[in-house]
Amino acid sequence: MSSTKEKIQFLLNQLPDDCSIEDVQYHLYVLQKVDNGLKAAEAQRTILQNEVEHRLSKWFIL
Repeated sequence: MSSTKEKIQFLLNQLPDDCSIEDVQYHLYVLQKVDNGLKAAEAQRTILQNEVEHRLSKWFIL
């Protein structure tokens, strides 16, 4: 697995030269969220789609 520094360097190399600091912050945020999601899935701290739908159905009246 790549180190955090390597992931950030790869990300920066993919962004255009004229990107803003906000662009970099947004992409770092997304990268972190994806990484957190992958770690949660590996640790089996996720729930199945049908369980999500069941839980959300209590909030919505169609």
